[in-house]
Amino acid sequence: MSPRPKKKRNCNCPHRLPGSTILKPAGIPTKDLKKIVLELDELEAMRLCDGEGLSQEAAGSLMSVSRGTVQRLVTSGRKKTVDAIVNCHALVINIEDQD
Repeated sequence: MSPRPKKKRNCNCPHRLPGSTILKPAGIPTKDLKKIVLELDELEAMRLCDGEGLSQEAAGSLMSVSRGTVQRLVTSGRKKTVDAIVNCHALVINIEDQD
């Protein structure tokens, strides 16, 4: 039995410019760092909830997903971001279109 197809998510995050997709510690070449991939929907959920101060329910409405999905996205995104900062890993923002 295969999982249900992923629902289309509305991500309007402005971070889509080429070259702005990797955040890393200064002075360490990217090739020497472990890479942690932050999906665009995780970034958007964190931007809406943490950056804009919206509730998870309001963020879910804007993203066209449930509040529970926003909660999972925010939790996952925060965990990846903290892991990258604390352990000096490269944070790669996956800006590929998620159909």
